[in-house]
Amino acid sequence: MTSIGQALVVLALATGWALHVHSLRRRLERSRHDPLTGLWTRYGWTRRAEQVIRRRPRAVVLLADLDGFKAVNDAHGHAAGDAVLVAAGARLTAWCGAHGVAGRLGGDEFVAVVDGDARLDDRLAELAELLRQPVEHQGVRLIVGASIGAARLSELPERTLEDALKAADQAMYQVKGRTRRGRRLLTPALAALRGLPQRMRLAA
Repeated sequence: MTSIGQALVVLALATGWALHVHSLRRRLERSRHDPLTGLWTRYGWTRRAEQVIRRRPRAVVLLADLDGFKAVNDAHGHAAGDAVLVAAGARLTAWCGAHGVAGRLGGDEFVAVVDGDARLDDRLAELAELLRQPVEHQGVRLIVGASIGAARLSELPERTLEDALKAADQAMYQVKGRTRRGRRLLTPALAALRGLPQRMRLAA
């Protein structure tokens, strides 16, 4: 084989390998995104959340679970449920803003990491109200509630993402079920929430 022929073979092999690597990367990237909502999956979200908490010492991790989601699925079908999930994902992403990262862990459970501030309680209440806004689907108004648990990294004994997720999960399930018509009760006022430790705060 001539030197030119050898070069062409090497070039063909290199091109084929590059295309293969590119294809693998695209498949891996797609696997990090939820195909329904477009949010990061657990794996993709975890990698980005770790970056956020390293850069932002005031970071807050939250978990949100949609109350009444199963009833929507049962009454109106999976397409209606999907519409609710897509809307919830879009609303959570908008709420997170440029410096936050939202993800979907599966089912009707969502996760996010954001930079904390003095308005966190109010912001959680705003998110809860946002998530319970009706979703229009084929002429039907679909309404779900939301249970939200949040944990500030700065208030944890071990400031790790794993511990923050555990604390947020505990906060969410300690209050889950205290709803009326799918809505988390905020009365008598948000001041009542401010009286609790941050890991116990919620809004819905």
